[in-house]
Amino acid sequence: MRAFACAVLAAFTLIAATPAPAPVKTPYRIDVTKIQPKALLPKVPLHSEYVVAINRLGQVTKIVSGKPSQNATFNMQTSGNALQAFIRTPDDKAIPGTYRLTYDYNPKTTRVRRDVSLVHAGGVDVNARGAALLMMDDVQKFAKTHPATAAAAEKADQRNMVPLTAASTGKLPDLNTIIKTPAP
Repeated sequence: MRAFACAVLAAFTLIAATPAPAPVKTPYRIDVTKIQPKALLPKVPLHSEYVVAINRLGQVTKIVSGKPSQNATFNMQTSGNALQAFIRTPDDKAIPGTYRLTYDYNPKTTRVRRDVSLVHAGGVDVNARGAALLMMDDVQKFAKTHPATAAAAEKADQRNMVPLTAASTGKLPDLNTIIKTPAP
C-alpha cells in the first residue's frame, strides 16, 4: 500500500512540475479563439453587385463589372461566389448573356440574399470556359510546378474534372455530373 501511495505522489509531482503549454500566437490582432463566431460578423447591412457573362452551359465565364461594399471580406466572398455560379432557368436551360448578381447581407438575420437578373441575352462568348474551371486549371499548373503537391493535385483532378460538353440533343449536362457532388 505504501508503494502505491508513493507512486501516486510521484505521479502528481510530475504532473505539477510539467509546465503549461505556451499559448499559440495568431497573426490576428484579436484572439479569435475567444470570440464567438457571430461576433465576427458585420454589424451593418452590406450590398454588392456584379455583372457577369454566362456561357451556353450556364457557367459564369467572367465578372464584367462590379460595385463593391465597404467590407473587403464580404467583397472577396461574394466575388468568389459569383465566379463559381451556375445560372439556369427553372426548367434547367441556360440563356447565354449578361446577368446582374446582387448580394445583400442582413445583420439581423446574419444571412446573405443573392438575386439574379438578366441584363441582356447574347453578346457573350457562348463557348468560353467557366471561370471556376479556369481557376482549377491555374491550381493544376501550380501543383505540377511544385512536385510536393503534384500527387495531391492529380488525385483531385481525377475526382473533380468532367468534360463539359452538351449532348448532341442540346440538353445541358446535369449540375451534379458537372461538379461531381450531390446537391445539398
